[in-house]
Amino acid sequence: MPPENRAAYLVSTRAKPLVVKPAPYTPPGPDEIVVKNGAIAVNPVDYGKQLGGDHMFTWIKYPFVLGSDVAGEVVEVGVGGKAAQLFKPGDRVVGHAVGMDKRSAKASEGAFQLYSVLRSHLASKIPDDLSDEKACVLPMGISTAASALFIEDNVGLQHPTSSSPPPDGVVIVWGGSTSVGSNAIQLAKAAGYEVFATASPKNFQYVKDLGASQAYDYRDPQTPSTIIAQLKGRMCAGAIAIGNGSLEACIDIVAAVPGRKFVAQASVPLDAAKLPSSVLGVAGVMLGYVKWNVAVAMRARFKGVGTKFIWGTDLMSNEVGAMIYNDFLPKALARGEYKAKPDPQVVGKGLEHVQDALDTNMRGVSAAKVVVTL
Repeated sequence: MPPENRAAYLVSTRAKPLVVKPAPYTPPGPDEIVVKNGAIAVNPVDYGKQLGGDHMFTWIKYPFVLGSDVAGEVVEVGVGGKAAQLFKPGDRVVGHAVGMDKRSAKASEGAFQLYSVLRSHLASKIPDDLSDEKACVLPMGISTAASALFIEDNVGLQHPTSSSPPPDGVVIVWGGSTSVGSNAIQLAKAAGYEVFATASPKNFQYVKDLGASQAYDYRDPQTPSTIIAQLKGRMCAGAIAIGNGSLEACIDIVAAVPGRKFVAQASVPLDAAKLPSSVLGVAGVMLGYVKWNVAVAMRARFKGVGTKFIWGTDLMSNEVGAMIYNDFLPKALARGEYKAKPDPQVVGKGLEHVQDALDTNMRGVSAAKVVVTL
């Protein structure tokens, strides 16, 4: 008999709260594992889909299980593929559940349930001294940062697993205290690059503890020119832009200094929590977004800078996924060389608290990731 599964379902467009009810237990394919989740984390894309309705992730069919970040114990391993070479039942792992991606669109691969299917190249063993609550903050953040930094068509940095000599160059991480920023700082540093990061002043020490050599106030309008001055005579290896105003600032910086003229865009100036309910209202918001998008595209082209919006799941279909999750992260965590950051903010135990977690995340947190234990 398979285990009894339960899930927090999004039952229809814009339905709130999520509905907790029995769910199918799905066995793994050859390159998959099934994890009994000990803790899950939430991300803006989750409440974005819930509140944005069918304007976002249009391929999702209801009822659906959202969520990307899981940590727990392997209960079943697929036969005849790579999964059995990497994992066995009883292994403690952290992994990126990719059910919301169009290349999956499967509720079985969502995080907000007791048993999730994970792709083996998007899961990592974790050490005994790392709790599920701390580990589950990682997947979406590290996947998005890795997609931005290491996919060849994006910033294209040398991999942290490379045996080549350390590269010369500075990586700009605008939004360093965010979940994506916390991982981008550590990954760029692990790959041998120097990191300049922005944050609020109260988080300056936080980003420096993660590996940034310099920290700047993202609210200060002089910060781009300050960073440009600091980079005089240096090579810029590229930038990752997180948060409102970040893309414009990073375009200006990389355009003004020698090096890689590319900015990976990890966010857009749209807040799903503030989307109007009327079709006309949504159309107005989307028109404003299109105007902004055209303006920054023209700014980038005029300055000779490449930009690209990146998704955290982009690494599921190239070598970067296995490089991060199978090769780099397990060893880095075991050696204490990589920190599971930002810290978890646990809001409750049980699937019934997932909606509380989404609401908490929507209200905003600083240098924290909202987590539910199971």
